[in-house]
Amino acid sequence: QVQLVESGGGSVQTGGSLRLSCAADRRTFSSYTGGWFRQAPGKEREFVAAISWNGGIRDYADSVKGRSTISRDNGRNTVYLQMNSLKPEDTAVYYCAARAGWSNFKFAYEYSYWGQGTQVTVSS
Repeated sequence: QVQLVESGGGSVQTGGSLRLSCAADRRTFSSYTGGWFRQAPGKEREFVAAISWNGGIRDYADSVKGRSTISRDNGRNTVYLQMNSLKPEDTAVYYCAARAGWSNFKFAYEYSYWGQGTQVTVSS
């Protein structure tokens, strides 16, 4: 029922920054948990960050904690992921996801809606 579209990916050098955006087509997105996951070739999809419906709770994978900030603007039906101090290990396709509720929010299979993904490549 909700379609998500990611944008903002690209190629950067080590230490650079990117801001990923996830835009939803329906207002109901504002009541959902928003999540970011990433998947590198040959690897399992992994949790990156999540934000509760009102932004009151935010959680990050240890690998990006301190370098990334997840936020949302429910008026725009959009969730953002600001990534700084990027490393080659951050290279992956990044997916936006949404779901009702918060339980087990780090597990991809708990999410109902997914975007098409946006490529992030960090060189050097």
